[in-house]
Amino acid sequence: MSTSRFTRRGVLRTGAIASAGLALPTYLRAEAHTGFTNAPGDSEVVLGFNVPQTGPYADEGADELRAFELAVEHLNGEGDGGMLNTFSEKNLDGTGILGRRVNFVTGDTQTKSDAARASARSMIEKDGAIMISGGSSSGVAVAVQGLCQEAGVIFMAGLTHSNDTTGKDRKANGFRHFFNAYMSAAALAPVLQNLYGTDRNAYHLTADYNWGWTQQESIAAATEAMGWETVNNVLTPLAETDFSAYIAPVLSSGADVLVLNHYGGNMVNSLTNAVQFGLREAQANGKKFEIVVPLYSELMARGAGQNIKGIPGSQNWDWKLENEMGERYVGTNAFVQSFGEKYGFPPSQAAHTCYVQTLLYADAVTRAGSFNPCAVVEALEGFEFDGMGNGPTLYRAGDHQCFKDVVVVRGKENPENEFDLVEIVEVTPTEQVTYEPDHPMFDGGDLGECNPGA
Repeated sequence: MSTSRFTRRGVLRTGAIASAGLALPTYLRAEAHTGFTNAPGDSEVVLGFNVPQTGPYADEGADELRAFELAVEHLNGEGDGGMLNTFSEKNLDGTGILGRRVNFVTGDTQTKSDAARASARSMIEKDGAIMISGGSSSGVAVAVQGLCQEAGVIFMAGLTHSNDTTGKDRKANGFRHFFNAYMSAAALAPVLQNLYGTDRNAYHLTADYNWGWTQQESIAAATEAMGWETVNNVLTPLAETDFSAYIAPVLSSGADVLVLNHYGGNMVNSLTNAVQFGLREAQANGKKFEIVVPLYSELMARGAGQNIKGIPGSQNWDWKLENEMGERYVGTNAFVQSFGEKYGFPPSQAAHTCYVQTLLYADAVTRAGSFNPCAVVEALEGFEFDGMGNGPTLYRAGDHQCFKDVVVVRGKENPENEFDLVEIVEVTPTEQVTYEPDHPMFDGGDLGECNPGA
């Protein structure tokens, strides 16, 4: 895709002022701004899209960028409008946001927290971005969310699944549409019980950062509650590409299930190694050995190829939802059609959540009648909406987490094409995955107060 007209525009001028720990460009000097960071002029508003363009989650990042560009086109009245036509709120009319044309700048998180913060800082300081979105790593999300809180801009999280994002690291200026590790475990555990029974021994390989930790904690708690035993949990580096040394001890461990708490390229590589070591054909404890991937996507399924067949997991959304599960998931087909016509293939869950987050931000600004971050926070807290592909959804005020149905999936045994590798096993209703804001896996976090910045 071409993004030439959306790249950095050289707007930084000399002589910056300090605000909320960030140096703001001179077009936001005290006599010019209106009380909050990067207040836009009359004609344009700039959004910052910060995604992994390199690193183990780069495939997800590429799809996020596609979705962001599509969302901007729809907000500016270009294309077929996509989910603007199905969204329960009817405030967005293709004239930008509050009459300002939407422009955007991009950054590369490299799937590294320091790089992500530097990229987001540059978009805020140099490019005047008033909202930051994106990311496919919870470590990145937590880091950038903290920066946005300090800077006084809104962070609309992209793909971040760790409990920490809206748990111990929650922030008033941050909002998450994507589901989390607790929700995955709550939805997946009953399916695993039906598939494999209650007498199982699980060996976990876990990405060594905050997402992997909370994913493992969540799935272990849920499976142990139904009778499984966790025999080992081995942490693996995010930069690892060959997991052979981690797979080799599994069959002699007494385990009969391998749980891969890996995502993106890590999951593709670890699953491939597991298949190469013969785990899919193995017997252990008088049972067929099984592999579980608690969180994965169609993009990862494509990377894993035939190895994904029969593997259970969970998703935030699937491009087949409306066709297979009915009109409750209206909006899915509109988005899939728009995305498919532009790019030639269906969107991933990463693309979906980033597209939706962009529209939700634009709608909140419109309902608030202001770009002031605190007005946006007020508009989003407790906001209930529909028509965005997940069914009725709530942005809970207490922690800024979205609550909606969770999709449980399994790799198809006989896929019809390269984009249809995952089948929907069931959709778990919101009530089954809802928890209190002070749940032990999430408690300890404090939203604090909204920061408008300048």
